[in-house]
Amino acid sequence: MLPTFAKKSETAIPIHVVESDSLKTISMELNIEDWVNINQFKASLGNILIVPASNGLISCVLVGWGTEGARSRGRFHMGAAASQLPNGTYEIVSGLSGKELENAHLAWVLSSYCFDRYKKKHIQSAKLKPSKDIDTKRILIEAEGDFITRDLVNTPTNDMGPDALEKAFCDLAQKHNAKTNIIKGEALLDQNFPMIHAVGRASDQQPRLLDMQWGENNNPKITLVGKGVCFDTGGLNIKPTASMGLMKKDMGGSATVLGLAHMIMSLNLKVNLRVIIPAVENSISSNSFRPQDILISRKGMSVEINHTDAEGRLILADALSLADEDKPDLLICNATLTGAARVALGPDMPPFFTDDDELADQIQKASIENVDPLWRMPFWAPYESLIEPEVADLDNAPKGGFAGAITAALFLRRFVEKSKYFVHFDLFAWSPVHKPSQTQGGACQSARAMLSVIEKRYE
Repeated sequence: MLPTFAKKSETAIPIHVVESDSLKTISMELNIEDWVNINQFKASLGNILIVPASNGLISCVLVGWGTEGARSRGRFHMGAAASQLPNGTYEIVSGLSGKELENAHLAWVLSSYCFDRYKKKHIQSAKLKPSKDIDTKRILIEAEGDFITRDLVNTPTNDMGPDALEKAFCDLAQKHNAKTNIIKGEALLDQNFPMIHAVGRASDQQPRLLDMQWGENNNPKITLVGKGVCFDTGGLNIKPTASMGLMKKDMGGSATVLGLAHMIMSLNLKVNLRVIIPAVENSISSNSFRPQDILISRKGMSVEINHTDAEGRLILADALSLADEDKPDLLICNATLTGAARVALGPDMPPFFTDDDELADQIQKASIENVDPLWRMPFWAPYESLIEPEVADLDNAPKGGFAGAITAALFLRRFVEKSKYFVHFDLFAWSPVHKPSQTQGGACQSARAMLSVIEKRYE
């Protein structure tokens, strides 16, 4: 359940955000030098000091903001403080301003996330009274989109297979009065989505294409495509146990675009939004697609299957082809696509690929401003030969393993020709450990940065 901010009329306990270098000055101003010394409070990043009043209540709280160097090694530090506070209503009254203050409010809300579908857990109850000029509506919309993504990723496949993902998709569309079109099973072949069908046909739950449209037709066309592999066994090239452990999150791309779509529609941005999700389970059966099979894509290009565990790019190829036919102004692809991206940049910083330098600069700036880490990687043309086998137009899994994130991105780009701008995100969609405002588990990556980019480009 999404928390709300305290009412502006409520009495609140003041929070002073204190950097290490300014602790002495603040302590003198508040006349609490002895209390700070007794508690050996150093204003280290994320630490809190509760200052009692004479009546036994809380007079104020100091939140340590450490040094600039310490802050650069993490994000959403106010979330760490919020999770330590006892019940009550608080207000940040000093130490932060502008975007930093706004991000602190967002961090507070994000820190309240709790996935308790299967086990009841403690939910943070410390409330925040919004500071002056903070857009609480927007912050709550961003947080709700983030929580949508996390909930979808955290839900195991027995409750989040293609059927359930379709339901979540349709529920979101209904909430925002969006139109939907669902193509599933053999109808995928009739309507020319052969690779989506091939990847998902071995599962008991039929493969499908989910298509949503929202907004006025005369507005700029923005299309979001998200990989919806609800579980990835690896197919006939079956994954080892260790590699299969997190495969419920292989639909993280679809979860991300649904979170972003919710933000866009809730803010009523003046865009013509389309959301396309190929939803499948890459399972194993007598009719599984095989290594060395050659599939003909929606675009007409032939693809040699050299590894059935490189299935995400196959279903995305058909989905991107459909999206590209509509000639959107901006086409965004989100996918948990390669382990190579994690090797290159780790779990916290997804790479993105685009040919447009101006768009890349906007994304990079938005990632910093919105505390949503992203890093540009290249569509490196000399590697095109790596995805071109002898017997087909494309190879879904080049041998050797070098530049795996780049070759996957190059593969996807082959299916985009008519879109004015194209950007692809190779997400992890997961946090291996607890961090401020981010529990261990599903993570919403790139959505808030791209929301900011879309607003600035089209509003």
